[in-house]
Amino acid sequence: MSDKLNGGVLDALYAVIEARRGANPDESYTAWLLDKGTSKIAEKVGEEAVETVIAALKEGPDALASESADLLYHLCVLWADAGLKPEDVWTKLTEREGVSGLTEKANRKS
Repeated sequence: MSDKLNGGVLDALYAVIEARRGANPDESYTAWLLDKGTSKIAEKVGEEAVETVIAALKEGPDALASESADLLYHLCVLWADAGLKPEDVWTKLTEREGVSGLTEKANRKS
């Protein structure tokens, strides 16, 4: 699998987000979001998640891809805001590899 398909694009996006930290919020949407804080960023993640669902149900694959990209961008901003790095998420996914989703979900409850 190419780097672009196994997290490379998200790693690169995250690096850009980190580079925009502290930039002028009037010149960078990313800096503006980070300046607004966790509540605003989380609100945007929620909005983008809803728009992604709507695209999946009513708007077709191209809209779904576009909304998914928006969702992933805002999720990466939320990670950066929380001090979470993409590799932290990749580690969690790797830990779940080969584990049934039903089993993994049941384990979270205990």
